[in-house]
Amino acid sequence: MDFHDYGTYGQPTLLLLPGLGVSQEIFLPLIERLHDRFYIIAAAVDGFILGRQTRFTSVDDQASQVIRYVQRESGGHLDVAYGLSLGGKILSRILERNEIVIDHAVMDAAPLLPLPRWTVNPLRYYQAFNVWTCYHWTGFWKRVFRSHYFDVLLDECKKVFPYGGTQAVRDGYKSVYTSRLESIHGADIHFWYGTKEAFVAKPQVKHLLTLCPSAHVEVFDSMNHGQLLIDHPDEVAKRIMEL
Repeated sequence: MDFHDYGTYGQPTLLLLPGLGVSQEIFLPLIERLHDRFYIIAAAVDGFILGRQTRFTSVDDQASQVIRYVQRESGGHLDVAYGLSLGGKILSRILERNEIVIDHAVMDAAPLLPLPRWTVNPLRYYQAFNVWTCYHWTGFWKRVFRSHYFDVLLDECKKVFPYGGTQAVRDGYKSVYTSRLESIHGADIHFWYGTKEAFVAKPQVKHLLTLCPSAHVEVFDSMNHGQLLIDHPDEVAKRIMEL
């Protein structure tokens, strides 16, 4: 993994973990709004690192690398951690291991449960094909969707794809959807999702609340996967500051 820091050391520390198929640069609009309030660490996940060929290893390995970095550079403590999708899965594993202290944790549409085993291989190859088409047919998809949300996702995919390719997507998807969150530790845990992804998100929420009944769940109307961050970084920044 690579770690990029923004803001002033000594301010409250904010960790940002991106989703599958995108780089830490998806957080730049959010960082712009928060860099004067926080010392920000934005992680680049293996397989999706700009400018360097890498392979995705596993969710557990990514969590281990974050834990070691925070122990070494931040005294084993974070004020806030925010993980989007795959990043939320990595964050859930960090919270499960309980080796660093995180005062406030936000998992945005994190997949906490495995899929049925027979679906994992077909779906990971399907997802890899989706990412391949986003890289090779970006202009086509922009004409189809015509929205800022999809434009940002497509641009991020196009930037990252050459350095990990479909193999990183397949490996990341398999690791995410073959493991289950077994326990969770933290004083203030939040789970966010949009109504347009409710079918997938609701089972994750139900599982989380069995492990942590005090978790705070927020549902955002008319939002799809990752859309709140991309279309409304002011709202995400406001909520992080309120934590």
